[in-house]
Amino acid sequence: MKCQKCDRPATFHITELTGSTPVEVHLCEEHTREYLNETARDDSSPVAGMAAALAQQLSQQIVSHTAEQLSRLDDATCPVCGISFRDFRNQGRLGCPNDYVVFREQLQVLLESIHGAIRYPGTIPAEQIGRSQHCVQLIRLRRDLDDAIHTEEYEHASKLRDQIRKAEAEYL
Repeated sequence: MKCQKCDRPATFHITELTGSTPVEVHLCEEHTREYLNETARDDSSPVAGMAAALAQQLSQQIVSHTAEQLSRLDDATCPVCGISFRDFRNQGRLGCPNDYVVFREQLQVLLESIHGAIRYPGTIPAEQIGRSQHCVQLIRLRRDLDDAIHTEEYEHASKLRDQIRKAEAEYL
C-alpha cells in the first residue's frame, strides 16, 4: 500500500477513533511524523498528548535505527574487489561487477529513490531483441557442451560444438 500523500510505501497505518466513524490513514515515515506533529499541535484534540509522545518516540527510534543500519550497511564489503558500501557512497563508483550482487538491496533502494522504479519500463530496440535471444541460445548451448564434456558424452559434445560454431557464424 502506498502513502496517501506521496508514492512511497505506507509503513504506518493509523486509525483515528475521535469522531463518530473511524478514519484510517496510511502514511510513509516522513508524512507520519508530519501528521503526528500536526495532531500534537492541535490542543483541542483529545489525543494531542499521546500523538506528541508517539511522534517523539517514533523520531528517536527512527534516528537510532537508521544510524545502526547505515553503519552496518557501510561496513559491508565485496569479497572480490574489497570495496565497502561506504567507499561506493563516497566515490560514486562500484569496484567490480560482483558489487551489484553484494550491494543488491542498497542499490535497489537507491535506484528506486532516483528513478522511481527498479526496472526499465521502456521499449527495447528491435535489433536488440534478436541479439539478446541469440546470446541466450549461445549461453545455453555452451552450458550444455560443458555438461556433455563433464559426463563424457563426447559425440553429443561434438554436435553441440558444431551448433555453437554455426550459431556464431550466423550472427557475425
